[in-house]
Amino acid sequence: MKKISIIPKPTSIEIKPDHLSLKKIKGIMIIENSKELINIANVFRKFLSPISNLEILPWDKNSNKYLKIIIEKKTKIKKGEYSLIIDAETGITLQASTEEGLYYGFQTFRQLAPIELEKKQNNDGIIIQNCSIKDSPKFQYRGMHLDVSRHFFNVDFIKTYIDMIALHKMNFFHWHLTDDNGWRIEIEQYPELSKKSAYRVDRENQPWRDWNPILPEEKPTYGGFYSKKEIKEIVEYASERHITIIPEIEMPAHTSAVFAAYPEYSCKGETLNVVPGSYWPTIDIFCAGSDSVFSFLENILTEIIELFPGKYIHIGGDEADKTYWKKCARCQKRIKEENLKSEEELQSYFIKRIEKFIVRKNKKLVGWDEILEGGLAPSATVMSWRGISGGIEAAKAGHNVIMCPTTHCYFDYYQTKKNQSKEPAFDGYIPLEKVYSFNPIPKELSNEQSKYILGGQGNLWTEFVKTPERAQHMVLPRMTALSEVLWTGSDTNTYKDFYKRLQYLKERYKILNWNHAPI
Repeated sequence: MKKISIIPKPTSIEIKPDHLSLKKIKGIMIIENSKELINIANVFRKFLSPISNLEILPWDKNSNKYLKIIIEKKTKIKKGEYSLIIDAETGITLQASTEEGLYYGFQTFRQLAPIELEKKQNNDGIIIQNCSIKDSPKFQYRGMHLDVSRHFFNVDFIKTYIDMIALHKMNFFHWHLTDDNGWRIEIEQYPELSKKSAYRVDRENQPWRDWNPILPEEKPTYGGFYSKKEIKEIVEYASERHITIIPEIEMPAHTSAVFAAYPEYSCKGETLNVVPGSYWPTIDIFCAGSDSVFSFLENILTEIIELFPGKYIHIGGDEADKTYWKKCARCQKRIKEENLKSEEELQSYFIKRIEKFIVRKNKKLVGWDEILEGGLAPSATVMSWRGISGGIEAAKAGHNVIMCPTTHCYFDYYQTKKNQSKEPAFDGYIPLEKVYSFNPIPKELSNEQSKYILGGQGNLWTEFVKTPERAQHMVLPRMTALSEVLWTGSDTNTYKDFYKRLQYLKERYKILNWNHAPI
């Protein structure tokens, strides 16, 4: 019997004698004529197209004369769970209660199948091991992040990144669309964001932290943005793969690029250049004392919400330097009028005001753990990145939490020792085994408090990541390790066992032309 190597490792695998020849499959049978089942049937059909032109057939109880793929919805199976049976006598049976669960079952089937199918080549000898698999995810949130402000990535790569997320049975893509180094999304009401805030002068031949000053009359040429048409295309692409996109629009800080186009929304009111490299501290900030700022942001968020059907809107909230708030007469007036005690409470006022707007639009606010400072917005979800303390505090207060601490989940950090790496990265060190040791649930939480930990996420900031190839190198195979932690649960399997299975998956990376770090 052939050993089965799947990542993330399923909950239960029973290997059975014999194997099924995929060439002998004669059709795909759906138990009911629903859109969900037809969608999954088409996924199987496309994958198997190099060896068969399978028809999608209605249920026929007298169909035992030939091998088939049976796809069925079972209401008693919990969300995300699936059952997959491979049998040489009957064919393939996939059951789940949701289309999402059926899709995860397909991804398992995909890894069971020989990698030749990824080549889109016909091969008469393609076989698959008889087995019975029952599987379900440990965490409901299993995400990956990508920063496209520091370096812009085109639509084709965004789709590839989504494909990478899908193969690993992850279900959220956190898209960091705006920051100090570029605004990356078309907003019809404010066209100057695309014209001026999306481009910067070219300093790509210089170290990120040591760029030369911008010269007078020097024109911005480096950057880009996604049109609304492209956004809709990508959202649909992700949806077909059961991935929810969470857009991030940074506020109140990490916003200096905005002031290249609309300086009136800052405390100073000065037109800035989009910075072509490191910018610290993030001193330029939206003016919290100006009602026009909130109108500006609400108008932007209205267009964002129309584009992204998922329930979450990420507003950043991190690393907000309060220097200008302390000097700004309008901000100080706001503090006095709202009976606030400090600039930290002014930030809380800012976040809560934005949250009320987002809630009115039937969405949920997500922010980095700094949104805890000065008091947390009532229904906000905290993304805990500065270690786990923010997540612990939020969970104890009854708020949902997504864990992505720098200790385990920052894939812009070195994955080999700094003096061994040929390429620059951020100064932290997170090797593959460290990622695999991650437990999203802190031991400080009770069982009841642990229910607020939705899951975790890997983050790729791109200050030192200029190309798609480098982006893939930084996340693979660390994304793979994280996917198993979030699907199967911490301490369920050993790193040694995971690493053996990874040797098989890396061959699939190669066929798919996905670059990865040495394994």
